[in-house]
Amino acid sequence: MAEPFWKTKELEDMNREEWESLCDGCGKCCLYKIEDADTGAISFTNVACKLLDAKTCKCSDYKNRKKHVPDCQVFNAKKVRKIHWLPSSCAYRLLAEGRDLPRWHPLVSGEPGSVHKAGVSVRNRIISETQAKNLEDFVVDWIF
Repeated sequence: MAEPFWKTKELEDMNREEWESLCDGCGKCCLYKIEDADTGAISFTNVACKLLDAKTCKCSDYKNRKKHVPDCQVFNAKKVRKIHWLPSSCAYRLLAEGRDLPRWHPLVSGEPGSVHKAGVSVRNRIISETQAKNLEDFVVDWIF
């Protein structure tokens, strides 16, 4: 049996379909983060981009997200290798660091909702940016 593509290809060599399938749908990258100006430490909040659907953890307008949210991050292999705030469970980060995907990842489990069943998504744990006034009031420690 052939090895899965994420074990045989570098991030830079993946086609668009493979690249997009690496996203486990956790929604963590769509949360606002606070960076300490002195230490560079990143704190995650439970405040999500206005386009993130709290139940599905998917962008409600993925194709046009940059039009609605100009500072939305569009990932590529080069950027993923430099971004220091990706959650430790992120498939892009894991593969960039030479690690494997966890057993709950949909590509491994074969189940699209396995990220939610494993409790590692932001499903029903977030509020929209339209409801938050002061990000510092929404810092959470459940991001991993």
